[in-house]
Formats: sequence, structure tokens, C-alpha cells
Amino acid sequence: MAPAEILSGKIVSAQVRDRLKQQVVEMKEKFPGFRPGLAILQVGNRDDSNLYINMKLKAAAEIGITASHIKLPNTATEADVLKCIASLNGDPAVHGFIVQLPLDSDKPINTEKITNAVAPEKDVDGLSSINAGKLSRGDLGDCFIPCTPKGCMELIRQTGIQVAGKRAVVIGRSKIVGAPMHDLLLWNNATVTTCHSKTSTLAEEVGKADILVVAAGKAEMVKGEWIKPGAIVIDCGINHVPDSTKASGKRVVGDVAYSTAKEKASYITPVPGGVGPMTVAMLMQSTVESAQRFLEKFQPGKWNIQYNQLTLKMPVPSDIEISQSCIPKPIDQMAREVGLLPDEVEFYGQTKAKVHLSALKRLSNQPDGKYIVVTGITPTPLGEGKSTTTVGLVQALGAHLHQNVFACVRQPSQGPTFGIKGGAAGGGYCQIVPMEEFNLHLTGDIHAITAANNLVAAAIDARMFHEQTQNDQALYTRLVPSVSGVRKFSDIQIRRLQKLGINKTDPMALTKEEVTLFVRLDIDPGSITWQRVLDTNDRFLRKITIGQSPTEKGFTRTAQFDITVSSEIMAVLALSDGLDDMKKRLGRMVVASSKRGEPVTADDLGVTGALAVLMKDAVKPNLMQTLEGTPVFVHAGPFANIAHGNSSVLADKIALKLVGKDGFVVTEAGFGADIGMEKFFNIKCRYSGLRPHVVVLVATVRALKMHGGGPAVTAGVPLPREYMEENLQLLAKGCSNLNKQIQNARLFGIPVVVAVNAFKTDTKAELALVVKLAKEAGAFDAVECTHWAEGGKGAVALAKAVQRASQTPNNFRFLYNVELPVIEKIRLIAQKIYGASDIELLPEAQQKVALYTKQGFGNLPICMAKTHLSLSHDPEQKGAPTGFVLPIRDIRASVGAGFLYPLVGTMSTMPGLPTRPCFYDIDLDPASGKVHGLF
Repeated sequence: MAPAEILSGKIVSAQVRDRLKQQVVEMKEKFPGFRPGLAILQVGNRDDSNLYINMKLKAAAEIGITASHIKLPNTATEADVLKCIASLNGDPAVHGFIVQLPLDSDKPINTEKITNAVAPEKDVDGLSSINAGKLSRGDLGDCFIPCTPKGCMELIRQTGIQVAGKRAVVIGRSKIVGAPMHDLLLWNNATVTTCHSKTSTLAEEVGKADILVVAAGKAEMVKGEWIKPGAIVIDCGINHVPDSTKASGKRVVGDVAYSTAKEKASYITPVPGGVGPMTVAMLMQSTVESAQRFLEKFQPGKWNIQYNQLTLKMPVPSDIEISQSCIPKPIDQMAREVGLLPDEVEFYGQTKAKVHLSALKRLSNQPDGKYIVVTGITPTPLGEGKSTTTVGLVQALGAHLHQNVFACVRQPSQGPTFGIKGGAAGGGYCQIVPMEEFNLHLTGDIHAITAANNLVAAAIDARMFHEQTQNDQALYTRLVPSVSGVRKFSDIQIRRLQKLGINKTDPMALTKEEVTLFVRLDIDPGSITWQRVLDTNDRFLRKITIGQSPTEKGFTRTAQFDITVSSEIMAVLALSDGLDDMKKRLGRMVVASSKRGEPVTADDLGVTGALAVLMKDAVKPNLMQTLEGTPVFVHAGPFANIAHGNSSVLADKIALKLVGKDGFVVTEAGFGADIGMEKFFNIKCRYSGLRPHVVVLVATVRALKMHGGGPAVTAGVPLPREYMEENLQLLAKGCSNLNKQIQNARLFGIPVVVAVNAFKTDTKAELALVVKLAKEAGAFDAVECTHWAEGGKGAVALAKAVQRASQTPNNFRFLYNVELPVIEKIRLIAQKIYGASDIELLPEAQQKVALYTKQGFGNLPICMAKTHLSLSHDPEQKGAPTGFVLPIRDIRASVGAGFLYPLVGTMSTMPGLPTRPCFYDIDLDPASGKVHGLF
């Protein structure tokens, strides 16, 4: 009989690698930017493990697989390893990963627990109990097979001999080779016998084998004479035996006596160079197979997301009844669906979570999606449904058109929620859920702002008190105390010294004059612009006297409480693009002026670091969902009058990365287009660097009739009959406001889609007239929407119009250059956006222009604090008034946030108050935990 043909693992593995390389090329051609991903997790630093890992990394690079090596120290605990595995399980860029065994840790680690923690769909080593169970059941197409048995099977196939019907013997029963090899041969229709060291008739069993696989771990255990003539012999053993002819004094042999066995077998694997090279090749093959399965299940850039089906009722129930009838998805499921990793998400119960900013860093190379801003015509006091339309649009794009889509909205203040306005979660079948959690505490961001704001207020009064009651040296000792006999400036104090032009770092080196400069902020009490805040509408705190305790030694002053969301810290949060940027903005906040007319900042007070600590969690966007299961970021809630009225830059940036280049991010700008949209473009987009693609302008027949001369619309009062009956003439006249707001949006070079939010009292003729006039005014499209009653289904036409508009050329531009003088920037907004003929600065405003220009703040953007109920400064002027002079009463600075805000006319910086308490009907059912009566 001729000697056995050699089954060279080196040759076969090279063929496998070439085949895989071609498959990866084809994947990349079909899905540009996609690459199979392999992660190798190692604990410790064993030399043999390092060698094996380097072989795997080299093979991956050759094939085109993106491989990463995660190395934990040998001090790693079981919990550390499990945490790392959880992160890799959730990473969509990792299609396969292995835990390199053995685990080289000083701490006790359960290897079985570790291997079973690997997600079965990524367990390309095939070592988890789930994959082992599937293999034992014969589910070969739905599991991963350990690499060595898989390599053995590939070598057997190379012989061209059919496995089916053959008698196979496997020597060895390990979980890694023997047991899975038995199952693999069995389900390839061989008759299989497993032998081991305790098998008494081993030679006899070997002699029956057509196919012999040996993985016993004993050098040359199987003798050549045992082997059946013509058998296929696969030797998995690697053993070292003494050999004086070798430089090392030893040589590598298998579990089979090779020299005699090759005379009996028809095919045989050598050791080394047989099974060994196949193991790495099969790991690569399993990784590519995993990537192929991923592509079959998930299109890259396309979420595999489960939407909630609405059960619509007529008449439409109350908002809270609809919200409470919905069972939201667990928020961890939502996070996985949109591509967030486990260590990027911080859960706050089952329905909300915070998202770490590390997600933005990880996704930094991903292309952004389409950026949509929802705004509105000048509203009635009831609002025209911007939030409802925002939610309806994302539900339509996501649940009905199957696009990746995120909504990014503001967090509402508790004050208006308990006031007459109610909640801000949308309405009808277009809501963010659970609405109670959305509208109340959420994750505590507003409370963090309250604490931070009031810390600044306390620091101002404490500093003034100490400066008034102590000499310079006593103050210096308090500010730079001796700790263990050593005085040292903090970083923030070094910054103050540098600002003062004192370039010294030794506290003992300051002169008497320098000590005075350092310790004396010399705040002018009349210049303090920083107030205390509370997230409640409490009318009796609008003006207060502080410092009345005897301990304050008569240093009283008049102050006030504002509502929390009016705090500059809220605007800082909304405009920051990271923790470092937020800290810098917090430090730049101007709280007063000195008696010399110089700005006093939070950094001067020495509170910047403390503010950052209080705000470190608030900077993370909050993840929630809509009724139909589309994702929502709820983050920041600045007012739209004294601030810019938009949700956070960070939420938008993370969402734009998560949706991918073909997805959509829909955000909402507060009040009408003349206020929230203008600030979205000129302030938010200027700081974020983001460029919007489409403006969605929400209009209602009700509001347009009001602008046409209809009776006043008042919250809490039934609508007059003019709004309940068809009146095309009144409606057409009121479309002057719609026309103007369309022109306002087009000033920025962005296409406009008008969403006509239909109410049950609107007639078909009225709705058709608005659509017609909107298109004539220059809208890209105008669409009737019924999403309040129908959910996303009622906004599908709107969603399709937005998709089309987003494909058109984008010529985005700002309205003004920030380098223009303050007065010119204000005039441009007044004339171009509002329709004014000119502006008039009252004396206090003129003084502020001079002051802020002198202080170096003249190049900040402008944030007009104006009534939202008219394009003009007069809320009674409806339609599209022209020719009026816009009075500027005062100008204030939010230097940290980064804008100046002129106060227009009689505009107050405080929120309106309800005329009656609105929470007497709010209650909690202790048995169910449900809220009743709210919103």
C-alpha cells in the first residue's frame, strides 16, 4: 500500500484565507465602509497567549478583518472581565470575539462563567454552552463550532471522501475538541464512537475507524499498526519529547505515531503543520460568517428596531390616558436598537437613561444624518402643536417609513407643567412616554441646575459680606489657607492672578497691593444680574429682601427668584459641546460688575469647578421613546425668550451620528419661527457647526384665523364661533403671517415644508386653502397632517415631503456677521425677521451697548427677548405688521452661554403665572402608582 497523502494545514489554511479575503472584498463593495470585526480579550500577559494572539491579529489583518486586542491586567477581577465582555457584546462593530484562555489572573475567575457570558451570536470560538447545545442538537447553521474541530472537518473535506456512512472514532472528550468533533461528525452522518484514556479496547476501536481524529494529549499514543488500512487520520496533538539531535533538546510530535501510521492511512495530518494552522484560519472563517449573518439581519446604518403598534380610539382619549395605556419598551432595548453600547448608557429605571458623551467620541468618524428643525407660525396662547408634530413626524419616518430617526426635544419646566400650560410631551397619539416622567423630575437635570445656580448666588453674597467685614490679610488667609503649614494657589486662583496680570505662583510672593487686587472683587450690588432660582411658579418670590438675619450684620439687598429654566446655566448646558466646553462656559458667566465697571465672572468667584461637579451628570442627554417606539433625546430646556429656546447641541450631535447618513434627526425650536427658529440658526447652529437640511413650519387654521382678525384666543376659555365655522376670507387674510414666516425660513437658505396641523373643526376647503397659499408663498411643499388623532400614520405625507426636501441643494447662511456692531445686529433681526422699519434703544439699552462693547462682549450673537404672540413687540398686533419701530428697553448678557439678549418692549424675563392654582385635581393612586389629573 502506498504511503498516506499528507493533509497540509499550511496549504489548506492559505486557501481558506484567500477565499475569506475575497469574501471581505465583496462585502466592502456591497456595503461601503463595512468591515468584519474581531475582538480578542486577554487577561494577564502569558508568553504563549501573546504568541497565539499575534498570529490571530496577523491573519485578521491579511484577510481584511478589523481586529482589536483588549488586554486586562492580571489583577483583573471576574467582574472586570464580565464588564468588558458586556461592552463587546453590545458593540455593533464587533461581529466575533474570543476570550483567550487560560485566564492569567491573580484573582479567582470562573472560566465557564466567562465563556458563557460571550453573546452566542459573537462566540466565534464556539465555547459557550448555547453554541455547544446547538451543535449537539444538530443546529449547525445556527451556531459556531469550536475552531479546531471545524478545521479538522475542513481537512477531511479536502480528501474528497464522503463522511456520510463512514465509521468515525474520536479519541478525547474535551469540550474544545473531542466532544464537539463527535457531534460534528455525527451530524455529517458518520457513525461515531468516542474513546478516551479509560477505553479498554482502544486498539480494537481504532482498527474499525474509517476516519480517526485523535485529541488525547499523549505523545504517539496511537500506534501505526492499530490503524485500519486506508483510514483518514487527523492528529490534533502537540507534545514535546526528548531529542538530543535538536538544539532545544526536544521535538514536537502528535498523538499518533506518524512514521508507522502514514504507512497504513490513506490521508494523514503532520505535526506540526497539520491541524494547527487550520485553527486560526477557522477562527477567521467564523468571524467572516458572523459578519455575513449580521449583514443578513442588519443593514449597516439601518437599525433593527421594534416599533409599537397603536390602538387608535375615537374620540381620542386624554393625553395621560393614552400615555398610561402604552407599555414602553425597556430602555436598555431601545439603547441597543439604536447602536449604543452597554457602557455608554446609565439607566434611570426602566423607561429612561442617560447617554455618556463617550458615544460621540466613538462615533466621531460616522457621517451625520439629515438635520430637521420644527418651528411654527406666530401661535395663539394655546400653541399650535409643534411638539405634537415633532413626535408625529419621527413616528412617521421611523415606524411607518422605516428610517433611522431621532427626536431631540427640550425638557419642560415643572412651573408651567403645574401651571395652566400643562406638559410638553406632545399630545394625542404623538407623545413621548411615560409623560409623567418626561414632564416632572426626569433624571434630575433641572434640579442640578437649581443647585448650581444657587451656589453661584450664595457665593456672590458671601463674597460681598466677607469683603465688607474683613481686611485684606484676613480675606487672603481665608482664600489661600495654610494646610499642614503650606499655602498653595488652586488652578482657578492661578487663572485669576493671570487675569490680573500677576504672574506669580507662590502665595508668599504677592505684594500688599497684589493681595488687595486678588482678594477684592469689589462687586457693585446694583450691577448684580444673577438671581436665585426655583423650578416652581411662586409669585411671592418674584421680589424679596435677603440678608435680614442678625448674622448678616445689616447687609441686606433686594433680590428675586427666577424660574430654574431661565438660568444662564440652562443655556450653557444647551450650547455646550462637551464637559470641557461646559466648564469653560460656566467659568465665563458674568454675574455682576465691579465698582470699576469690570465684569465679575463665576471664575472670579472661584466656583467654576464646583459648578462642573454639580453639572457632570446633567451634561449627558436623556434617552426616552415615543408612543410608537422611536427614540427621543430629552435634554436641556432653555426659555425661548431670554434664551435661545432649543434642546442641547450634544443631543443633536450624538443623534446625528447614531442615525447615520441616511437617517433623520428632528428637533424643535421654541415659539414661532421669528424667535426659536431664528435663534436656532443664528445661535445654536453657529456654535454647533451643524447645518440644517429642512424647516418644518407648523400652521393651524385656528391661528391663521386669529391673524386674519379673529377674536382673541384665551387659554381656558371656549373658542369663539369664528373658529368653529368655515371662514375662508378670514383665513386667507391671516395667511400673511404664514407667508412672512416662510420667507423668514428661506432667508437662511433652507427649504420649508409646511405642516398644516388639522383640527376636527377645520373644513376641507380651509385646509386646502392653507396648503395652496403656503406653496404660493414659496414653501417646498405643504401637507395636511392628522397625527394627533392617528399617530405617525397621520404624518406619513409630511415625512415623505421632508425626505424629498432634504435631497434638495442646501444653501444655509447666517443672517448676520457677529463682528457687526451690536446695534446693527439687532436692527437686522428687527427689519429682516420681524418686519420693523427701525429700532429705538432706550437710555438703559444704550448704556449697555457701550458697556458690553467696552467689556469685549460686542461680538456675541443676539438673542431677542420678545413676545411670541406677535411678529412685533406688541402682542395685540397680529398678521404680519410692518413699518413699526421696535423699542429695545434694556440689553443683558449671557456671556457664558454666548449671547446678548435685548429686552424688547415690556417683555419680562419671568414666566407668566396662572390666574388660579391648577394642581388641586392632581392626585396619585397609591395602589397602582398612577398619576391622575396632571396635564
